[in-house]
Amino acid sequence: KALRFQQGNAQDLVPQTFAPNTFDIYTISFGLRNVTDVDKGLAQAFEVLKPGGRFLCLEFSHVPQPQFQQLYDLYSFHMIPTMGQLIANDRDSYQYLVESIRKFPKQEDLQARMEQVGFQSTKYTNLTGGIVAIHEGYKPL
Repeated sequence: KALRFQQGNAQDLVPQTFAPNTFDIYTISFGLRNVTDVDKGLAQAFEVLKPGGRFLCLEFSHVPQPQFQQLYDLYSFHMIPTMGQLIANDRDSYQYLVESIRKFPKQEDLQARMEQVGFQSTKYTNLTGGIVAIHEGYKPL
């Protein structure tokens, strides 16, 4: 069976776009942070997954080590918007990027919210010292 990608509004998937219990895997990368209601987005992901289905989310996250966090903050708040201005002539979008990352739930909080909507066997894996994390969970059989 061929792999098939679908896209839709993460907060409004059922029944407008997809039927419940449709997908084996649901992935979202660097997008959950931009969903207005994260909990609704998680609930919709849960609903469109088949029982036993896997949820995977790659998202910017929070650096747990204080010294690395200070260095990352310095880079994020000063270098990223400046590079956005120089390369894309768009400082504001890159400033928003940095601010939205800081407002997004910490790894443990997002994991708890996944569990609140019903995901089981949840976990997260920090990458690049926690700058990004992969969150995963399963819809029970």
